[in-house]
Amino acid sequence: MVPAVSIGFRTKDFRMIKRLIPGKRLSQAAIHGNTVYLAGQVPDDYTGTIEAQTTQVLAKIDALLKEAGTDKTKMLSVTVWLPSMGDFAKFNTVWDAWVPADNTPARACVEARLADPSIKVEIAVIAAIG
Repeated sequence: MVPAVSIGFRTKDFRMIKRLIPGKRLSQAAIHGNTVYLAGQVPDDYTGTIEAQTTQVLAKIDALLKEAGTDKTKMLSVTVWLPSMGDFAKFNTVWDAWVPADNTPARACVEARLADPSIKVEIAVIAAIG
């Protein structure tokens, strides 16, 4: 059993973890304290262009953040996986139109083979709540 920890006048209970849309292998999001961790999100339609797939993924992120009680202005860190860095500029066109210019998160973008060869983008997010 993990005890509550006293920090000054506040007590933080480290046992409270809320999982959103839990599945057999993963939850779409996990909330601990005032932070939400989104699993890597991929598009529902694998046939679209990088722009279409990115738009779908960002909409899924918006919905998960809303369900967690936050929004994209509270993003802390984002990891983006692209199977081809040749899509980097097209990805950034969609990203730049979506991300708040005055609240940009820390971000990493890496080239990696994804679970299905038709997936053109996967994005994971860590965001503050509140």
